Amino acid sequence: MMEIVWILLKAFFAVGVIFALPLPATWVERKIAGHIQVRPGPMRVGFHGLLQPFADALKLFMKEDIVPDGADKLLFKLAPFIALVPYVAVFVAIPVSDKAYVSNMNIGMLYILAVGGLSVYGLILGGWASNSKYALLGGLRSAAQMISYEVAMGFSVIGVVMIAQSLNMTEIVAAQEGGVFNWNIMPYRQIVAFFIFIIAGCAEANRLPFDLVEGEGELGGGFHTEYSGMRFALLSMAEYVAMFSISAMATVLFLGGWHAPFEFLNFIPGIFWFVGKVCALVYLFMWIRFSWPRYRYDQLMSLGWKILIPLGIINVLLTGLFIIDF
Repeated sequence: MMEIVWILLKAFFAVGVIFALPLPATWVERKIAGHIQVRPGPMRVGFHGLLQPFADALKLFMKEDIVPDGADKLLFKLAPFIALVPYVAVFVAIPVSDKAYVSNMNIGMLYILAVGGLSVYGLILGGWASNSKYALLGGLRSAAQMISYEVAMGFSVIGVVMIAQSLNMTEIVAAQEGGVFNWNIMPYRQIVAFFIFIIAGCAEANRLPFDLVEGEGELGGGFHTEYSGMRFALLSMAEYVAMFSISAMATVLFLGGWHAPFEFLNFIPGIFWFVGKVCALVYLFMWIRFSWPRYRYDQLMSLGWKILIPLGIINVLLTGLFIIDF
């Protein structure tokens, strides 16, 4: 009983932290956008706009929750939760340090890929249930885009699993112990898989340059066109939580998890290294958003099926040869 209570306490703490992440992340992203575009960003609400996320959250909380005529009311209301919850559930299997995790699963990697892929149902159902052509097109795009890039992401992970000889996330990190030269991001290990994973992660999280699911220019917002108030806020939160979950996965798989880059830095607690690496990858996602133009839809699908998936297969074959030789 005590073990169950302890797991529940850890889960509630993790969920609380995850739900709080989008608030500072929105402020940071708007500041990064401002500096990249040579402007100050939010400045009015609080010092340097620090209270702007709270003002935005209050505004969304006070807005009317509108359900369109002809919409499937039950699915329309459930879709934002279906989009958000899988990305939150992913953190159950992600270890922050050698002792800080909710559950140390033996099939952690398989669990993450299986549960993370469920979020696509939220976008599809939200677009379909809205009874709007623009939202429906966004939902159809999400089905094609996210399922296509799930395949590439899966192939990028297989090479890491082959090297670690385990699906356990803690053991994958343990296989990278000994400094930066043992991390999977190194050229002689899985650097190709890392780039495939990051590109597929951008598509999975619907981030630029792969935000075709939203498509403000041609779809007026895509799958969330008809959403307002807190349900719209939940869909926005899903995007940010997805970005953090993908960054955390990349940290565990390719950047040595909580291990320091050099052994003389081991006196710094591992959780600080983990958080620092995740923040660096989140910054990378934000930098990409404001530096690259949006792909056309045919370019998006061609990149996934004609380049990333074949590269992933080749990487798996080469990893197998590497393991046989060494």
